[in-house]
Amino acid sequence: MTITELNLHYGIPEKITFISGEGSLTNAVLQNQHGTAVISLYGAQVLSYIPKGEKDLLWMSEKTAFEKGKAIRGGIPLCFPWFGPHATDTTKPQHGFARLSEWNVKSTTVSAEDTISIILQLSNTAATEALWPFAFNAEIKLTINTKLELTLTCSNTDNKPFDYTNALHTYFNISDIATINIEGLEGATYFPAGAENGIIQKEKLVTFSQEENRRYLGHDNNCIITDKGMNRIIYADKKGSNTTVVWNPGAEIAKTIGDMNDNGYKTFVCVEPANAFTNIIKLSPGESFSISTIIYSKQA
Repeated sequence: MTITELNLHYGIPEKITFISGEGSLTNAVLQNQHGTAVISLYGAQVLSYIPKGEKDLLWMSEKTAFEKGKAIRGGIPLCFPWFGPHATDTTKPQHGFARLSEWNVKSTTVSAEDTISIILQLSNTAATEALWPFAFNAEIKLTINTKLELTLTCSNTDNKPFDYTNALHTYFNISDIATINIEGLEGATYFPAGAENGIIQKEKLVTFSQEENRRYLGHDNNCIITDKGMNRIIYADKKGSNTTVVWNPGAEIAKTIGDMNDNGYKTFVCVEPANAFTNIIKLSPGESFSISTIIYSKQA
């Protein structure tokens, strides 16, 4: 559909508007009395969430390519149907094909309580089957009221079972990685990237002085990011997730990332609800599974 057609069929005056964004990608802008969210139909990727009177809760790289066929670095990328590199074929796209696919609008709604929602849909095609040989239906539902909630649901529409991994790869906008902290991970076991042995998180707070790429397996708790530099606390709640990934590339690795400024690592942290590594989702024909993140903030 063209932007004009999308606004005619799915637009809601003063609430949901479809626009041509950077790189001529089609975006949906959701607005209510509490804030504004932007989601791209390319990748079904949330690009921005600005609660009223605040700075964006989500970070976006100044160097990202808003270009079809390339990943957008920032916001909330979708990792599906695998997280990280493909298990057996590294020529397949990192984090799967969902974030590189064009999604279709299924519905838009607004309630009397000023709750606004949009549902985007992606089903198997010849292109997806070349990468992952299964029939599926995926839906992403973005809702804003006083919080943002994002839910990814996958349904097995095939006649055989399949398994997959996923993540909502959230980039949070922060003042300085050296001064923020994250709580909610105490007592959980994490595996640094590439490590075979887990480490028990003994400290109440996670802080950063170098690269961190931690995979907390068997973790289903919510996380809280305290950012004194922005005078705010960000709440990263989740549902349907048994893994939490905490990532910041640090100074040296940031220099090797082409779509990020060398100092870009200082102003974001990824806290990602996931089902990955040993936490794998298995669906029989007709079954569905959902993962959600709920994000909101308050003054510190």
